[in-house]
Amino acid sequence: MASTEESDRKTTISMCTIYTRSVCSWAGRFSETSHDLGEVVYNRPLTVDEGIRNSQLLVYSIDLLKSKTGQNRLEHHTDRYQSENLIIRRGQSFQIWIQLSRAFDPRADQLQLLLKLGAVPRAKGTVVSVPLVTEFQGNKWEAKIIEQNSNKIKLSVISPPNAPIGRYELSVITRDTTFSNKPENDIYLLFNPWCKDDTVFMDNEAERNEYVLNDVGIIYYGNQNQIGARTWNFGQFADGILAACLFILEKSQAPASGWGDPITITRLTSAMVNSPDDQGVLAGNWSNNYAGGTAPTAWSGSVNILKQYHKSGGLPVKYGQCWVFSGVTTTVLRCLGIPTRSVTNFSSAHDTDNSLTTDVYFDEHMRPIEKLNGDSIWNFHVWNDCWMARPDLPPGMGGWQAVDATPQETSQGIFCCGPAPLAAIREGLVYLKYDAPFVFAEVNSDRIFWQRQANGSFAQISCEKSTVGRYISTKAVGSDRREDITHLYKHPEGSERERTAVETASRFGSKPNTYICAAASDVTLNVALKGEEPQIGQDAHLSITVKNCSAERRSISLHCQVAVIYYTGVQKGTVKKDDISVNLKPREAETLVWTLPYDQYKNQLVDQAALMLTVTGRVSETKQVLATQFNFRLRTPNIVITPIGDAVVGRETAVKFTFKNPLQCVLKNAAFHIEGLGLKATEVITFGDVGSLATISLTVKFTPFLPGLRKLLVSLDCEQLRQVHGVADIFIK
Repeated sequence: MASTEESDRKTTISMCTIYTRSVCSWAGRFSETSHDLGEVVYNRPLTVDEGIRNSQLLVYSIDLLKSKTGQNRLEHHTDRYQSENLIIRRGQSFQIWIQLSRAFDPRADQLQLLLKLGAVPRAKGTVVSVPLVTEFQGNKWEAKIIEQNSNKIKLSVISPPNAPIGRYELSVITRDTTFSNKPENDIYLLFNPWCKDDTVFMDNEAERNEYVLNDVGIIYYGNQNQIGARTWNFGQFADGILAACLFILEKSQAPASGWGDPITITRLTSAMVNSPDDQGVLAGNWSNNYAGGTAPTAWSGSVNILKQYHKSGGLPVKYGQCWVFSGVTTTVLRCLGIPTRSVTNFSSAHDTDNSLTTDVYFDEHMRPIEKLNGDSIWNFHVWNDCWMARPDLPPGMGGWQAVDATPQETSQGIFCCGPAPLAAIREGLVYLKYDAPFVFAEVNSDRIFWQRQANGSFAQISCEKSTVGRYISTKAVGSDRREDITHLYKHPEGSERERTAVETASRFGSKPNTYICAAASDVTLNVALKGEEPQIGQDAHLSITVKNCSAERRSISLHCQVAVIYYTGVQKGTVKKDDISVNLKPREAETLVWTLPYDQYKNQLVDQAALMLTVTGRVSETKQVLATQFNFRLRTPNIVITPIGDAVVGRETAVKFTFKNPLQCVLKNAAFHIEGLGLKATEVITFGDVGSLATISLTVKFTPFLPGLRKLLVSLDCEQLRQVHGVADIFIK
């Protein structure tokens, strides 16, 4: 018979065991205090006197092997994420060690993993019980023991290739207890472009490296005749970005059970990157007044935008325009594992009435009727392509999908756009989801000119079939070269297949019978830049060429007006008008030099220094009507960055910035935004006023913290001059 002292000791141990089991069996994650109590009991070595508990199987600790240089992170291509958590990709196995209170007996013991996803894990796929198996069956969560060392077992765990992505809370359950880890040991699951069974699978390694792993890219802007490029820090691996991206998913309030579908995730991201409807990441602003925020042209990357949004608890960041929305979208989707690229469409139409045409209305005297001209052609517009299968659509619709986060029109009641298959856009299959009619109009609508008649009706006077959707551009794979991907969005202009696509699409628009145009065509009109592209602060010179293709004389009266426009095609105001008469002999062509003096536009420019020349005219002999619009921009100067000396990790280095003010006015309150992934955190340097035509220099010191070839970006933030930036490659030893 046991002594009284021994009996009391056994009773105390039993009560502690019951208390610990009670604490550890709470649903969900228990508090840090109760977790510590559990560890006090679990981690205390068992003594001979505690033999009563020898039969219990308790979990002492879990090692997720989450080192950035370890097997899990390297095999899952997640070693570049600046995070100490275990980050893995679905459809692929990973390993963990579990330390137990005694040796594991697979014949008698029970052990399984419990994973919980989302704020309220209830639905299918968000509470996952992972059983131990002897062999993987595939397409479901499973775990098997691959190594056993005394009281430790090593598990290989695999997830299905369609599992919801996100942050999973991990628990280990035995017959006797539940062991829940601290938040730093949560498991982050991403899409897997390396897995053949994942719907985002991309079989080209070079393309995966570009569209998933490259954290720096190029975004194009300007117009079809003057294409500009600026480097953008996507920074999808930067510290805090993965947490910010998952915060966006959680804030959307979309059920976590749907987070396994890239269609859902891209559509959700398209909605959440803009602020209307749902207090998303970025507030758009096209007013040229950015008080209370940052001018869109001053951003050089996505990292600070996403961090600021996350830190504020979801207050929209001020301000964004299309390239900023696209850059942030690329960051979010690459971070989550969906192959994504930023795409620029030059002469991008905005169809406001679902006619699938871009309509321009004139009065009886060929003056634009502004209140009717709701459609517009943006000098450029930036959106995204995302790569995925489309099992919800007919075969052949997988691959690149257009996704647009810039809030232009609503889709199913919210400001989002896509994913729309490029294959459907190219063939005019605008009835396929999502938002294919809007994207089709952006890249392949015809511009129709209408003139008001005496009875108030409108007659079609001209149809331009190759104005919209020019030089659709993205950064090339593995280089900084611009790649033209227009052929992915439409067949060659004027080809039978392209015209068939337009006619197919038009049948689903609100104006299906607008393509018959009876206007005479023996006189042509063409506008182009004359000589080198115009620089801001100087006169702009264009050429207007009128050609008589007939065997008879022609007399033409032309009306020219140039307007300052936002890059979206919206006019701010007219700055110059001209009336010109041209008389041509048979088969004769005449080129007129048309000049816009600096003094006439200097006080009118907005962000992109964009202008539009509208030329209309009439041929006296035939009554043929001529009409065209030509967009051009005034090039802004670059900031020159010059490294000073060698750059070494952990050692202070310096660069010099040089900038010349091209304007004959003082730039007030100029500031420079500087950032570089692996080089330095974003810094804003307030410089002050920059004198008329003055050249300034400043030196900036910083200490690099990552080796390799890095890009240092700088942009100017100044109300009088926008879209000024510079980039330099710096090799860090």
